This record gives sequence, structure tokens and C-alpha cells, in this order.
Amino acid sequence: MRAWHDKYERSGLTIIGVHSPEFFWEKPLDKVKTATEKMAIKFPVVQDNDFENWHRYGIRAWPTIVLIDRKGIVRYNHIGEGAYNKTESIIKQLISETS
Repeated sequence: MRAWHDKYERSGLTIIGVHSPEFFWEKPLDKVKTATEKMAIKFPVVQDNDFENWHRYGIRAWPTIVLIDRKGIVRYNHIGEGAYNKTESIIKQLISETS
């Protein structure tokens, strides 16, 4: 995610990390802030302590990537690690679309 942010932000990619805590000790905002700073995350990370976004997008596991186009339509999702080349290919495709 960090590499894609660095590589494609100027081309129009917006990454928003969503932190949906698995354990109760992951809920405090200060822990999320500390972790994002420690991991050098430059894109925004929102807290989803009540799992509203989790449910809205039908997430079932950590991590999950959801790619949304300029019109707000979900165009791709991937559950778990891997599929990096395919995900990046779809990122490039979505960036190239003008409307």
C-alpha cells in the first residue's frame, strides 16, 4: 500500500486505510496513530471500531483491498495477502479511465 501510494498518488490514486480492530486493545486512537507513524504510513487511516465500513463493503477477513473507481463503484476486491501484480494492474487501469 505504501509503495502504491508513493508511485500513483500524483496520478490520482487515493488510498484510505481502514483500521477495523480485531482485539479490544487495538481500538484506542493513540495506538492507531503510533502504529501509522511507526510504519511510515503517509496516507490517511480511519478507525472503524464499530465495523461500519467492514459491513458496508462486505469485508470478511484481514487484510482486504477494495478498489473503488472515480464514480464510487467497487471495481475490485482481494481478500488476504498476494495478488499484488493483478491489483496493481487494476490500479493502473482505473487511473487511466477519465470518467
